[in-house]
Amino acid sequence: MINFRDKSLLMNGVLSILVVAVFIMLYSKSVADLFWQWDMREEYSHGYLIPVVAAYFIWQRKAQLQRLSFDASWLGFGLLLIAAVFYIVGAASVLYVLMQYALVLMLIAFFWTVMGTPAIKVIILPLLMLFFAIPLPEYLDVLLSSKLQLISSSLGVSLIQWCKIPVYQDGNLIDLGSYKLQVVEACSGLRYLFPLLSIGFICVYLFKAALWKKTLVFLSCIPITILMNSFRIGMIGILVDGWGIEMAEGFLHDFEGWIVYMTCLGLLILEMMLLNAVTYPRRAFSEVFSAYVDEDLVTEGLSSTLPTRTSICSTPFLSSVAIVMILTFFTLMRGQTDEIIPLRQSFKDFPLHLGDWQGQQSLLPVDQLKVLKLTDYVLADYRQQEAKAVNFYVAYYASQKRRAAPHSPKVCIPGGGWEITSIERIEVEGQPVNRLMIKKGLQKQLVYYWYQQRGKIVANEFAMKWTLFQDALFLNRTDGALVRLTTQITTDETEPAAEKRLHDFFRDVEPVLDDYIPV
Repeated sequence: MINFRDKSLLMNGVLSILVVAVFIMLYSKSVADLFWQWDMREEYSHGYLIPVVAAYFIWQRKAQLQRLSFDASWLGFGLLLIAAVFYIVGAASVLYVLMQYALVLMLIAFFWTVMGTPAIKVIILPLLMLFFAIPLPEYLDVLLSSKLQLISSSLGVSLIQWCKIPVYQDGNLIDLGSYKLQVVEACSGLRYLFPLLSIGFICVYLFKAALWKKTLVFLSCIPITILMNSFRIGMIGILVDGWGIEMAEGFLHDFEGWIVYMTCLGLLILEMMLLNAVTYPRRAFSEVFSAYVDEDLVTEGLSSTLPTRTSICSTPFLSSVAIVMILTFFTLMRGQTDEIIPLRQSFKDFPLHLGDWQGQQSLLPVDQLKVLKLTDYVLADYRQQEAKAVNFYVAYYASQKRRAAPHSPKVCIPGGGWEITSIERIEVEGQPVNRLMIKKGLQKQLVYYWYQQRGKIVANEFAMKWTLFQDALFLNRTDGALVRLTTQITTDETEPAAEKRLHDFFRDVEPVLDDYIPV
């Protein structure tokens, strides 16, 4: 005969297995996307280690957890409701990043619901560490990469100039005369920044110091990474000037990157040692930087008698299980439908005759194509007889769910060495367009660009992201394109003449685009 305790243990086991099974079903695709990101992008390859490290730190706290009483918490249920909203929105729009954030929030929520507030405080930092395994959304990733590229290039050039080596910087291009170095996206510093932020968070967890010291250590990861990456770029320039382009290629290039990362980590540890040195009373660094838990310092929530353990079948936990079952029902009802990829004509067939415009196509370099991750594109110069050319560029994306999205010209143009002198939003033929005036030395260019997606023309980047989210949610489509028109303004013509040239070309090209950018 099975007694009450046996029944309780059996019920706890069944519910635990059920929750794990539901988690696997709900998050299988988003976790698969995480593995794909970790495998394909070096700056996030540390993601494989984050769950292992987090689990180890939780295991190290087991003795402390054994001395705590567990009491089911409705606060955990409240967090689970927030995670459920993230999941529903992410699943409906198939935006994996939202589902990945929902996964971490839901894990925290379940631990909180079962264990209660005193116990969750003991393991909250290892659980929060899981967020560092999730890659940034594509828009933020591109924005940060572009900014860090320019900063690193400028500081690296300053180091080369300090060594009395003639050098010229053109955006992300470092010209040493006989050699030219391109500071590409991989050298922006993100490859070091995200792993170092993860390591910085672990250091903060192990560093037993005042909150302001922990905050300083974590935030200092950013300037340390930028400065050391700039130092690396400067040293590559110096070595290339002295010993040739081989210093910037192959094993030496990768080995220099490894040295920079280890130096960043060393500076982080040195910073903690210095902060510890000004602490009174002074303690050995091995005491303040250790995974060892001084349980005598932990008093909140400790039980003087044998700690109680609330049954997993508590009302908050059963309510949480009900929510995830509803999410499961939602997922099954919605089905695993693939994203709709509409039929379209390839830009290889884009006409080179538009009215009285005659075009000549060009190709993007292979390294740029790897960064842009586009599906299809056209790049061509169009002229009206002997008139000045209009450079026409369209980057089309069949799907923007796998962290592939148009790069804003406001971010990319400075990387080419151009300065944006003015930017405004205007209307051309009744459609919203971004108008940029850019210059490089004595050269001036006028740029129009807009986003064309699913029958809409949008100029504002944030409005573009919002319509993308809406259409992903309700149409199951995320296809779209960036369209850019550029013309040079020479000293022998006025700005209105260049403006008219872009207006005329817009009027002729805009009706043709619908066949190549699906409505």
